[in-house]
Amino acid sequence: MVLSDHTIKEEMAKGRIVIRPLGEGCVQPASVDLHLDRNILIFRNNRVAYIDVRKTNDRLTDMVTMADDDPFMLHPGEFVLGSTLEHVEVPDDLVARLEGKSSLGRIGLLIHSTAGYVDPGWKGHLTLELSNVSKLPITLYHRMKIGQISYLRLTTPADLLYGSAELGSKYQNQQDPTASKVHLDFDSGKDR
Repeated sequence: MVLSDHTIKEEMAKGRIVIRPLGEGCVQPASVDLHLDRNILIFRNNRVAYIDVRKTNDRLTDMVTMADDDPFMLHPGEFVLGSTLEHVEVPDDLVARLEGKSSLGRIGLLIHSTAGYVDPGWKGHLTLELSNVSKLPITLYHRMKIGQISYLRLTTPADLLYGSAELGSKYQNQQDPTASKVHLDFDSGKDR
């Protein structure tokens, strides 16, 4: 069952759902609006010939920082990583879904490729997988509304929360856009 605005506010008041800072008017009928933070992780395709998922790709990306009123230009076909301005925490009996804003989708901006699912126990700023599928550049601004998060109740609280040592969670407590750590799956033998 998807939580309504009433239940989201109740869960926030209890400290179970955490979204900091929470902008005024951001609680929607069944979701909460999230904003774009200032750091963008861009891909430098000229540094490596291909992406090897078994190896760290530290040389593949660079962080750029947007000034308050200067836009980041996302070009057609370009893919970058951003993050939410908000720190988000999900309790043990909820799962969250991150979705784009329809007004941005209507101009060709996608905010996630596959990482729209936020597990119980998650804590941190959400990394956004930003893609421009339009034929024109799109401007991105620090603090612009970029997406929305909704919550679904689980049948029971999760036994193992995201961030548990047993799960080997790779992105807990991230603050900036975080590049893929898929190589750690191979390092730990989880791919076998």
